[in-house]
Amino acid sequence: MQSRPKENEYAPYYSGYVGLVPDGDIVHILAEQVEETSQLLQGISEEQSLFRYASGKWSVKEVIGHVADTERIMAYRLLCIARGETVSLPGFDENPYVLNASFDRLPIKEHIENLRAVRQSTTQLLKGLDSKAWGRIGSANNVDVSVRALAYIIAGHERHHRRLLKERYSL
Repeated sequence: MQSRPKENEYAPYYSGYVGLVPDGDIVHILAEQVEETSQLLQGISEEQSLFRYASGKWSVKEVIGHVADTERIMAYRLLCIARGETVSLPGFDENPYVLNASFDRLPIKEHIENLRAVRQSTTQLLKGLDSKAWGRIGSANNVDVSVRALAYIIAGHERHHRRLLKERYSL
């Protein structure tokens, strides 16, 4: 079981995400979490999945697409750093990613399947890491981050957006 990352293992703006993750085995938490999010989304209609709580805000489908995209990016960073990459990995701006993805055209069921597939890939990657890899620190968007912190950021990011789906989208 991996310990929580220390504050010097990630940028301060990630502390909100890391703080949302409960204590425990992070791989197990990630596996349980995707089940909880899938259950939350399972019963919503296509009409509900297009809901935006305000003008200019993302639809439910766009939120889920964003969570999956972000996890892919963070898992790629995690893989690179775990394998010893020494160059700074690129940053990304989530707004153009969502705008260019056309998430609303896909059925909500496909978004749920995609999120589950991305999470399965992430947890398999994490299961294969040795203790040395978990502690490696690299750079992403010119900021130092550890492999362990990236796993917690992935979990906290999903938890953050699930909370928003409940509070602002009434799911």
